[in-house]
Amino acid sequence: MTLIEKLKNNIRLNYEDGVKLFDLDVITLGIYANMIREKRHQRKTYFNINRHINPTNICKDVCQFCAYSASRKNPNQYTLSHDEILETVRNSSKNGIKEVHIVSAHNPNTGLEWYMDIFRKIKKEFPNLHIKALTAAEIHFLSSEYNLTYEDIINTMIESGVDSMPGGGAEIFDEKVRKRICGGKVSSEQWLEIHKLWHQRGKKSNATMLFGHIESRENRVDHILRLRDLQDLTGGFNAFIPLVFQTENNYLKVKEPVTANEILKTYAISRILLDNIPNIKAYWATSTVKLALIAQEFGANDVDGTIEKESIQSAAGANSRYGVARDEFVGLIKNSGFIPVERDSIYNELKVW
Repeated sequence: MTLIEKLKNNIRLNYEDGVKLFDLDVITLGIYANMIREKRHQRKTYFNINRHINPTNICKDVCQFCAYSASRKNPNQYTLSHDEILETVRNSSKNGIKEVHIVSAHNPNTGLEWYMDIFRKIKKEFPNLHIKALTAAEIHFLSSEYNLTYEDIINTMIESGVDSMPGGGAEIFDEKVRKRICGGKVSSEQWLEIHKLWHQRGKKSNATMLFGHIESRENRVDHILRLRDLQDLTGGFNAFIPLVFQTENNYLKVKEPVTANEILKTYAISRILLDNIPNIKAYWATSTVKLALIAQEFGANDVDGTIEKESIQSAAGANSRYGVARDEFVGLIKNSGFIPVERDSIYNELKVW
C-alpha cells in the first residue's frame, strides 16, 4: 500500500512512513492534516486567557540552545520574590486569566520548598486558578538536588496545588543531538518517565518538540513517535506543541531560521502521525501570530493564549514579550476563517466567540 493510500484510508503510519511524509509537498500534507483537524475540531481554534511567569533565570545547566539562562550571554540575573509573583497574579486576575503558567531555570539557590510555597500561596488566594507548572526538566533537577524520587516531587506538586504540567524540556529526544544541545539536562527517557508518572496520577500534561536547529527530519519523526507510544500507554497528553527554534543569543550558531514551508510541514506531519493526541498547538510565541494562524489550515487547532508577558522565547529573538490581548486574538482568528473558542487548561470549552 502506498503512502497516499494509507493517508486516504487513515491507516496509522510507522517511522519509515513518517520520514517519507516530508517528501510530499506542503499543500498535499496540509490537505490530509486539515481533514483530520476538521474531523476532530471542525473550524474551531482554541485559545486561553493565561499568564506566563518565569520566576528566575539563574540556571545550573548549560544548554547550547538557550538564550534565557543568566549563566550564559544574559548577564542580568534575577529571582522574583513570592510577593512579586503574587502581585503579578493579582494584577493578571483582573484581566480574567484562567491559568498561570510557571516555568523557569534550574536555580540551585532556590529550594524545592520555595517553589511549593508559592504554588500553595497562589492556590490559597485564587482557588479556581489553574496552575500549570514545572517542566520534566525542572522536576529532574529538583529530584537530583534533593535526592528525592520523581514520585516524591510529583506528590509534593499535587499536594501544593499544581494542576497540570507544561511540555517543556523535551527539546529533541535523539540522544546524540540532545547531548550536543542540552547535555546534562533531563534525558529523553527520564522526560518520558516523568510524564508517565504524572499521567498515572490522573493528571494531564502537554508535550513539546524544539525543531529548526541542528536536528534532522528523521529526529523529528522519532521524537513524535516516542510521544505517540507513551500516549498509547497513558492517554495523558492534552496537546503536542512543535516549538520553532529562535536563532538569537545562543551557542548553536544556526545561521538561518527554519523556513515557513518547513514549519508548516512539521505541523501537518505532527497532526497526521499523532492520531492519539487530541490537540496540536501552534504556539504563536515561537512561530509568530500570523504563521500560527496559517498553521490552523495545516493541522493545528490551538494558538495558545494571551500570555501577557513572556521571557524565554523573547530572549532568543521572538516578538512575544508582551503577549496578545484577548479581543485581538478573537479578531485575528475570526478574520482567518476560524471560530475562536476560549478554553480552560484541559480543553473544556468556556466560550465560543
